[in-house]
Formats: sequence, C-alpha cells, structure tokens
Amino acid sequence: MRASVYPVHVDATLDAGLNRWLWLVKWVLVIPHYVVLVFLWLAFAVLSIAAFLSILVTGRYPRAIFDFDVGVMRWSWRVAYYAYGALGTDRYPPFTLAEVPDYPAHLTVDYPERLSRGLVLVKWWLLALPHYLVVAFFLGSGFYVATEMGSDNGQVLWGGGLIGLLVLIAAVVLLFTGVYPRPVYDLVLGMNRWVLRVAAYAALMTDEYPPFRLDMGEHDPGPGQVAVAPPAPPPPGAAAVPGAAPAPAVGAAGAETTPPATPGWTTGRVVAVVLASLLFLVAGGLLAGGTTLAVADQTMRNDRGFMMTPTEGVGSAAFAVTSEPIQLETGTASDAVPRGLFGEVSVEVTPTGDQPVFVGVAEAADAARYLDGVGHSTLLRFAGADGDQTPVYRQYDGGAPSVLPGDSDIWTASASGTGDQQLTWDAASGDWVVVLMNADGSRDVAADVAVGATVPALGWLVAGLLAVGGVLLLISVATLALAIRGASRRTPGQT
Repeated sequence: MRASVYPVHVDATLDAGLNRWLWLVKWVLVIPHYVVLVFLWLAFAVLSIAAFLSILVTGRYPRAIFDFDVGVMRWSWRVAYYAYGALGTDRYPPFTLAEVPDYPAHLTVDYPERLSRGLVLVKWWLLALPHYLVVAFFLGSGFYVATEMGSDNGQVLWGGGLIGLLVLIAAVVLLFTGVYPRPVYDLVLGMNRWVLRVAAYAALMTDEYPPFRLDMGEHDPGPGQVAVAPPAPPPPGAAAVPGAAPAPAVGAAGAETTPPATPGWTTGRVVAVVLASLLFLVAGGLLAGGTTLAVADQTMRNDRGFMMTPTEGVGSAAFAVTSEPIQLETGTASDAVPRGLFGEVSVEVTPTGDQPVFVGVAEAADAARYLDGVGHSTLLRFAGADGDQTPVYRQYDGGAPSVLPGDSDIWTASASGTGDQQLTWDAASGDWVVVLMNADGSRDVAADVAVGATVPALGWLVAGLLAVGGVLLLISVATLALAIRGASRRTPGQT
C-alpha cells in the first residue's frame, strides 16, 4: 500500500564525497546561523500568536505569516542538515527564507485554504502530546542513552537523543571510511521528517494529523517523484536573497510545479519583524510587571496601608536576632529618595510565648557596637537550599548584653511589650539593622515577623510601566502590521 502524501514535504539528497574531517568544526561554522535563527524563531513565536488569533476568528492562516514561518522552519532544516541534525552535506547553508532549488535539503508546506477554528485551541498542546513524546525520544529532551555506571549522581554520558546518537555514529564511520552509511542516513532522514511534520502541525500550519510512521529515505512518499528540483548551478551573478522566488520544480509526471514562495519577505521586512517582535516581548514584560504590581498594590496592603511580606518565624538560642545591614544609600544627604520609594517602614512582631519582646531599628555601626561581645544570630535568609524552609543564620558567640535594649539610646525607632508589636519608621539614607530581642535581655528569642512599607512610589511605577508598555506594544503591532502587509503584496504572475 502506498503511503499517503502529508502536506509537509521534507526532502534531501546525500552529498557524495563528504569531507571526513569537516564535521568536527561545523559547530563553529554554523554559529552565525544559530545567532540569526534565535531572532527568527523569536519572530516566529510572535507571528504564530497572530496566526492563532486569525485562525480562531476567520479560519485562515494569513499567507504572509505562513510564508515567513515556513521560511524559518526551512532555514532551520537546512542548518540542521548541514550540521548535526544529519551531516548530509558540506555545502554551507544559504542565509534566506526562500526555497533554494539546488541546495540538497528542502522543506515545503502546502498552504491550507481553510483551517478548523476549533482544532486551533487544542491541537498544538493536547492532540500533539503523543507526538511530543516520540519527538523527545528522537531529539533527546529528557531522554538519556546512558549514565555513568557506579556513580551516585548518575552522571549523563549522552543526552543528544536518537538522532544525535545516529549522526555521531555516522560521523565516526565517515571519519574512518570516507563513506556515510546509507541505512543510518535513511533512518536519520525519517526521524527528522517526523520531527518537522510535528513542528508544522503544532505551529497550526495544517489540520491533518501527523502519521505515526517513519518515512525513511531522501524523498517523501507519494505518487511518483516528489516536487524537488534537481541540483543545478544558479544563473551567472545570481545570489539567494530573502524574498527571492525559487525556480520551478519538476513534479510527479515531469510537469512543472511552483514551490511555495516567500514573495514579499525582503531582508528589510524580516529585520523589521524581528525588531518588532523584540519590542512586543519587552512591551509584554512591562505590561505584565505593571499589572502584577497593580494587583499587589490592591491585595497585599493591610488595614494600615502597608504592603506586608508573609509572616515568617524567626528564633535563636542566643540573646538577639538581627537582620543583615540594609543599605539605603542615595549618594546624597537627602532622605527624599528612600522616603519617596519606601515611605514608612513597618515591622510587625508577635512573640511565640508570654515573654515581652523588643524590636528596634538602629544604624548598623551603632548596632554593631551594642552587640559587640553579645551572643546573637544574623538572619541570612528565611529558607535554606533545596526547598528547606528552615531559616539560615550566621552565629556570633558571646554573653548577655550589658545594657537592656530598652535602656539604650541607639534606636531610631523601637517597640516593646507583650503581644503584637508594631514598629513604624520613616525610611532614611544610611545602613540600618533591625534587632529582635527579649525585653529583659535574656536568651532564647523567638517570634513571628512580617515587614512592609507604604511604598508611595508604587502608583507612579505602575503607571509608568503600563504607559511605556502600551506605547511599545502599539509600535510593535504597527510595525508588524506594516511588514506583513508589505510581504502580502504579490507581483504579477505570483501565486
């Protein structure tokens, strides 16, 4: 039985006389392509969001976006074929989204006139999930061929997936024999074909579910010969550039067919889309940050108007628990900046027993002199490593304080007594330390602590983030729209 023709066509031709040694340095040679592809895939992701919305509303994948996304996949396939996705050619990949008929690796996708508006909601994450598991096996995501025997940590020896392992085997054989083993090549092409079909399906380019089969070999299965042009030298002086239309290909019965073109994607429009996509992501981050802060402003304030941290338990068998020095340096003697940013600072303390508690804020130098020779613990962080929720302290040995905390005059603000204690302090420039002690200076200090501030600058920060994010979003959307509109224009004779 002849295999059905899937709308994603992946074809390649194995070069004869591959260099035995070149594969050792291809990872360096393809770095320029990897750099460009990072930005192209960024634009791919942003344009795919636009395509998703278009399909959801109209049932159509905008042709210009479709051409761009296919071009990015085609570019990636050529680089993978040259490098460690296949090592099937020594010819350097061209820097273009367009199909290059005489290059040995090809990717085309049949343009869908209509797509399901319902499937677009589920096929890219739910329906494609079984294929993702297979693709992970091929590519190595979460799959490891071997681990170091006898190692307690299970150190990974190979994590490149089945495709990477087979290409490595082929490279070693090529190194010693000068021949790429054909059975390995056919299998590698089949797995790459599977991966690219799933990628196109997940990118919403087709509603036809990818087949669970390995179509091995150079050419896609189908009636007759796949539509790939035979290798031919380009016309004198011709060069592949983004947006250039490829030459006709030879079809199943010898008739000429025209591969999908990228008619309007000039270098300028591609650069514009990449820059607009970067702006889009920056705008999204600013808008998300502003929205998050606005929600926090409305939900995290207590009845006194302070934005408070969650309550955390602190304690020590010593005579005091201190914070690390808190630096509020502005470069000037003015306190306008810290007060504008933080406003009033609140420290809320609830002792765990009936023991009267003391909490105070002092300049770091004064606190250091007071605690000199006093056994105390400095809180480094509320949670330890590896998910351990036990607070982490730095311990200082010593005896009891010679002066009770309430009798010292070093405190800029303080509170003491039984029950809940609330210290309020106007933020000021300097280095500050918060000190928690028992009011009678005894050891074994334990209490629940929460810290907060009024943060008067938060409203301005939220407004600024939302305003700048909104402006950048409008600029990015307008630039994307203009580039896509320009790329949608076809010259006479283009289909």
